[in-house]
Amino acid sequence: MNITLPRKVISVAMIFLSSIWIHPLSAQTIIKVNEATDGNGRYAMQMVKLALSKIDARYEFEIDSSEVSQARNIADVAEGRSDLLWAATNQEMEDQLLPIRIPLYKGLLGHRIFIINPASQVRFDRVKTFADLKSFSFGQGTTWADSNILASNGLTVVRTNKYQSLFYMVDGGRFDAFPRGVQEPWGELQSHPDLPLAVEKRIMLVYRMPFYLFTSKTNTKLASDLELGLNRAIADGSFDKIFLNDPMVKDVLEKAHLEQRLVFPLDNPTLPKETPVERPELWLDIDSLGKPAPAAMVDMVAE
Repeated sequence: MNITLPRKVISVAMIFLSSIWIHPLSAQTIIKVNEATDGNGRYAMQMVKLALSKIDARYEFEIDSSEVSQARNIADVAEGRSDLLWAATNQEMEDQLLPIRIPLYKGLLGHRIFIINPASQVRFDRVKTFADLKSFSFGQGTTWADSNILASNGLTVVRTNKYQSLFYMVDGGRFDAFPRGVQEPWGELQSHPDLPLAVEKRIMLVYRMPFYLFTSKTNTKLASDLELGLNRAIADGSFDKIFLNDPMVKDVLEKAHLEQRLVFPLDNPTLPKETPVERPELWLDIDSLGKPAPAAMVDMVAE
């Protein structure tokens, strides 16, 4: 017996079946990200992918490799044109964007050594006090948290919007030194073989400077997923494994001679009060560089 179903019933059935077939694709959320804003993109993306590997939610990436200023990148994320960026934090950043408060470099960005024109080394060799250091000028990005930290401690800061310009400016004598996180300068110098720059040999500035992932204030699901994934990676040791085996961090161990440097501690008046300073597993003591921080229990959120 042939049964002819009403057209309306067939339409409903087709919609139902279509929803079953389409659902697995729609469950993949796209993360739009600019990967070319600074030299930290490769490492930051490693940590993003590590975090996402620890959770059930499915994400794919839409990568933009065009060079933009950090100010533009912040605006793009805040307004939803992009979904994710990485940067050193301050209160202004956290007022504009939603931070994932897991320091990707375990606080290493707050240990700053300088990229200089090699001809300037003889002047830095004469530095004995912080007052001596105040006679130098330091280049930084206009929107970087470090700019205000250095200035608030009485150092002279020369600011520019474009990250790449800073290398040419220090080479040309527009300022004396370009402070970088201790894991950054060797890879950056390799990326600029046309410039006869060097890493300053004697001095290090130290201040608390978390380097976070940020998303928009409305993108709470992505922020929650990344935080959960990073916490799980910290708890199972995979976070430290990537950190300590990263080529940039290995360069610190081999080249920076941190234990021999003259250290000047600085205050960070821009540090937000929500910074998780009470979680020792998130931070690395420079004296124990090369050894994992003490293990700490991390509350695991049920899937």
